[in-house]
Amino acid sequence: MELNADFSKRVVMHGDEIDWLESPMVGVSRRMLDRIGDELARATSIVRYAPGSAYSPHVHDGGEEFIVLEGVFQDELGDFPAGSYIRNPPESRHTPGPEPGCTIMVKLWQFDLQDRTHVRIDTNKISAVRDAGRPGVSVTPLFHDPREDVRTELWAPDAEVRLGADGGAEYFVLDGAFEDSGDRLGANSWLRMPDRMQSMAKASTDGARVWVKTGNLRYATVPAAL
Repeated sequence: MELNADFSKRVVMHGDEIDWLESPMVGVSRRMLDRIGDELARATSIVRYAPGSAYSPHVHDGGEEFIVLEGVFQDELGDFPAGSYIRNPPESRHTPGPEPGCTIMVKLWQFDLQDRTHVRIDTNKISAVRDAGRPGVSVTPLFHDPREDVRTELWAPDAEVRLGADGGAEYFVLDGAFEDSGDRLGANSWLRMPDRMQSMAKASTDGARVWVKTGNLRYATVPAAL
């Protein structure tokens, strides 16, 4: 399966307008944003766990990162409420089983295969820091290495924000909304911009809270293991 597999093109997906597709695990469904592969895939998805559902124990050969959008994600490593950001690097193993149910935005097979860095951050417990170079923008850093930068950003009401980066950029709206290049992106909308593309976005009158990843698309190749 291929969905939005051309990383040289700008892509907008509105998560709330995408049908839920059942996964092989009962009670676990997905809204696909981009994908190369079948069940083993390089993928970006919104995944919903029904209350009491569980995923079988598995190893993340290609790594997994996600942010919890609703509910509480649970595995043997702990309970992670909405707002939690998790990186499970290649060769990590866990057994998801969120008893209360949850929804996450997750990316698979998009790591440096030598990465072994675990990250578990509850963004509710971290204050955003004002970005002195961008009026109306405050930043909560989540992860940084030579390949990519991951963060959440708070955009003040009506703030104008320059988008884009060397190596490409992705924006997933957590709350609020913004407009960019004629598109309005509300909660659960996702924007992917290719290497060096730039634009000027404008936050809504309520502002926006956005998960941001930059630099990563220069490495947007299909791993040989797939």
